[in-house]
Amino acid sequence: MRPGVGSVVIAALWAIAAPVAADTLQTRLQGVLAGFHEKYGFPGVTAAIASPGGPVVTAAIGFSDLEARRPMTPDTPMLAASIGKTFVAVTVLALEDEGLLSLTDPVSKHLGHRDWVARLPNHATMTVQDLLRHTSGLPDHVHIASFQADMGMRMASGGAAIGPEEAIAFVLDAEPLFPAGSGWAYTDTGYLLLGLVIEKVSGDGFFDLVTARFLDPLGLDNTAPADRPDLPGVAIGYVAQNNPFGLPERTADADGRLLWDPGMEWTGGGFLSTSRDLARWGQALFGGEALEGPYLDRVLDGVPVSPEAPGVLYGAGVAIHSDTPRGPVYGHGGWIPGYVSSLRHYADHSVTVAFQINTDVGIADDDTDLVPALEAALADLAIGNADGGENR
Repeated sequence: MRPGVGSVVIAALWAIAAPVAADTLQTRLQGVLAGFHEKYGFPGVTAAIASPGGPVVTAAIGFSDLEARRPMTPDTPMLAASIGKTFVAVTVLALEDEGLLSLTDPVSKHLGHRDWVARLPNHATMTVQDLLRHTSGLPDHVHIASFQADMGMRMASGGAAIGPEEAIAFVLDAEPLFPAGSGWAYTDTGYLLLGLVIEKVSGDGFFDLVTARFLDPLGLDNTAPADRPDLPGVAIGYVAQNNPFGLPERTADADGRLLWDPGMEWTGGGFLSTSRDLARWGQALFGGEALEGPYLDRVLDGVPVSPEAPGVLYGAGVAIHSDTPRGPVYGHGGWIPGYVSSLRHYADHSVTVAFQINTDVGIADDDTDLVPALEAALADLAIGNADGGENR
């Protein structure tokens, strides 16, 4: 072999091998989804794995529209539901960095001009941080029977979305679940209040802020506000026949327009996204790239959610599993009628995994282990690839 030829050959082989490794991960990811699709029989699913410095690997299987037999693709968007709370939380932290609020501020400092605030449970004592970490003692309007009846009626008739103040009104004059800061209870109501605080102190609309501060700079081009029924390209969501909102099993018309207005979720979630964008967002968020200054200590400053789950904490819009066989895990799940999403970051391995499924049948009522089982399978695949080993 002539001098220098060996290095040329090695370089050429390396150039070929790099995309092959990515292709192998994509093939294995596709295989995992195929196995779950066959076992659980859901309509469709997308998934993505993000690693430091590498491409986001994606796969999809099944159908985004069962009746039209439209295939699910990695670029098919779905409602991401409560994963949107991560955007709410980091927006609050950005505003704190700018001196517009403090996490220790009483909520009444920013919203006390509204006459109904004095009727909120714990109105005089709950803080911005209590809202972020679900330690406010507020009930969750989503699980109040009168709210579900109102929401179901509007869904069935195609009526206007319930606005944030209308939704918050369902908890006015209620007894607090506990004194502010002394317990934990998940509440979308608190995140609607955070949305109002954000808009009050910034003078801007929430979705405008998130788009300008995060979506555009990070190139999350397939993530957008879920603020109307006609969301371009959205996968059709499917629900159980006996769902509590009285929705038909197919939650969109023949043209793909949702039969209800997802704008009612607002800062309880509020975004349409893809698994690829969710994985990229998780990688940026937990990699310290979402804000210019330090912020992860505040994101991960969590409180226990239950004495029965001592290793599970909740920080600023983030669930924290501090002690798992795969090391610390950060992220959030999302559920909204017809859609389930998951975002998980495995800190010891610097990888992020996301998936979205266009049904909540058996998931919303915990009749299936689909979500935790798929999270585990994708975690093992992503970690095995990141650590240079086989799937384990």
